[in-house]
Amino acid sequence: MRRKSIGHRQKMLTGSASRNKRRFSSGICAALLAFATIEARGQDIKPTTAPSTEPSQSSAVAAAGPTKFKKMSLDELMNVEVTSVSRHESTIGQSAAAIDVISQDDIRRSGATNIPEALRQAPGMEVAQIDNSTWAISARGFNNNTANKLLVLMDGRSVYTPLYSGVFWDVQDTMMQDIDRIEVIRGPAGALWGANAVNGVVNVITKDAQDTQGLLVSGGGGTELRNFENVRYGWAINSTTDARIYVKHFERGDTPLTNGSDGNDTWMMDQTGFRIDSRPTPDEHLTLQGDAYQGSRDNLNDADTGVSGGNILGRWTQKMNGGGDMSLQTYTDITNRAIPLLYNENRGTFDVDFQHHIPVGDWNDVTWGLGYRISLDHVKDGIIQFVPNNRAEQLFSFFAQDEIPIVKDKLRLTVGAKLEHNDFTGFEFQPNGRLLWSIDKKQAAWTAVSRAVRTPTQLEDDLQIVAPGASLIGNKHFQSERVIAYEVGYRMQPTNWLSADVAAFYNDYHHLRSLEFRPPIFSEENQLQGQTYGVEVGSTVKPTDWWTLRGAYTFLHVRFQAEPGSTDTSSAATAGNDPQNQAYLRSSFDLCHNVEFDCSGRWVSELPNQQIPGYVSMDARLAWKPIDQLELSVVAQNLLDNQHPEFGTLPGRHEIQRSVYGMFTFRW
Repeated sequence: MRRKSIGHRQKMLTGSASRNKRRFSSGICAALLAFATIEARGQDIKPTTAPSTEPSQSSAVAAAGPTKFKKMSLDELMNVEVTSVSRHESTIGQSAAAIDVISQDDIRRSGATNIPEALRQAPGMEVAQIDNSTWAISARGFNNNTANKLLVLMDGRSVYTPLYSGVFWDVQDTMMQDIDRIEVIRGPAGALWGANAVNGVVNVITKDAQDTQGLLVSGGGGTELRNFENVRYGWAINSTTDARIYVKHFERGDTPLTNGSDGNDTWMMDQTGFRIDSRPTPDEHLTLQGDAYQGSRDNLNDADTGVSGGNILGRWTQKMNGGGDMSLQTYTDITNRAIPLLYNENRGTFDVDFQHHIPVGDWNDVTWGLGYRISLDHVKDGIIQFVPNNRAEQLFSFFAQDEIPIVKDKLRLTVGAKLEHNDFTGFEFQPNGRLLWSIDKKQAAWTAVSRAVRTPTQLEDDLQIVAPGASLIGNKHFQSERVIAYEVGYRMQPTNWLSADVAAFYNDYHHLRSLEFRPPIFSEENQLQGQTYGVEVGSTVKPTDWWTLRGAYTFLHVRFQAEPGSTDTSSAATAGNDPQNQAYLRSSFDLCHNVEFDCSGRWVSELPNQQIPGYVSMDARLAWKPIDQLELSVVAQNLLDNQHPEFGTLPGRHEIQRSVYGMFTFRW
């Protein structure tokens, strides 16, 4: 994405009053973009019965370790636990939603060094690297460096910022070896997860402490990822309690600009954390975990961006006699982001969530819950100002969902809704209905209709950029952005070596944000509407025990229109920020003498609005285990060209380079 010196930004913001409205609009859009840029398978189909209370397959996989994981059949690999669709244990085959699971083995074999790189494997996800620390990530359209329609969770902790409803991806980190799985839902999930789960949910779930016993040391370095070190140690405190601690550090080098100059975006981070899991009784589980981080990145103005923060989370779960369970979770999250001359934000968040899942008779499976969140924010003014510059935002929520087997083991209806009260628009109601038809044990079809909202934030309500002739003032009457989504899907596993999943959708959006010229200022209003539709295909093929193919294809069409009376001449063009076609393929070989070879390719079609041509990229990984405790690997990324852009506008666009890094992992 475009990066400019502070002097250039000021010049852009202080354009003369004689310029036409289109130039005003472009200048304000650039200012808004600068705000964030500087920050910034298939499966075996199971009957529609209540979830099993047996230990989850994912836990078994984690405990087994990578060697046993490779030997599992396709049927076993895909029969893993998911919790993001129903907020209780289920499987992909029981889910009436477009969901994909990226396993720990998928992450390891892809060579991904961070969560954004791992997300490239999921159908329907748009993942574009802007520079060495900034990403544009979305699902089913609306991608941008300020993408605000994707809810992201880390072990149940929401990580989107109330400042603009997006995610600062540079600080969403953990040890990649500690991730159990990443559940990716495409499509609205507001009925369970609330506002901002408009186009999807990403849920990063880390391993239980009992699955990370012993010492793990990994490290390495290369051309772009210059050096990285990770240390984790896990131990049993007593017969019912396990713990782990970790420390990690990395440094990434500069990326070049399209014009050949240095992008000056060196990025480094330090992070530490812990997790304790205890089971006082067989049906009770207590978790306490936390993280702390600090980092910095260079900017073109020679003033470093500084980030720091920490969180602590506690969760209690209890299985009930006769089925069902209940849980209570609370967390505190503190963040600081300092961008010299622009702004400095300090935020503290406290959240508490109660959930109860209980079967009611033979024909109802009910889940309901209550939640409360308060977020305290203080922003020190710079070029970007917020008035008021401190707020205490409160959110109250209630949700309920009922899963009803219309025809036992064949046809299941799920209905639910979430009611929230926020400080900007008051009450918001987000219902949905889902129908799952288990055709037989090898195939199923589903359909869903959902309503979801993206509620206003300080960016719409409190933002003020004051400059002669080009001022932007927040709108206290900004409404929630709304979508009605229609989805259908089909999944099958005709053989024990082939599985496929297809989803199609049509989304109708209203009250989208627009930038209106109301002389003498610009105002953020809801004068835009749009439609998206598309198809997502994912498939896994396992011809032999030593060869696995995983592929995905996505078609997406996005269209925006300004409503009558709108003066916005530029926002509709942002439909060109989304590629119409994407494809992904990874081939994984288990060769002799404990050697693995993985090769993956991505095709991304053009981004017309940013004049970025389509590109093909290929990564490769070669790994060898000379002994059970040691793995050595070499990863090459973006092999097919010296460099290419993935997102951003000229002239200050960054290019993503070919890179190589070596890595060792030692376990004891």
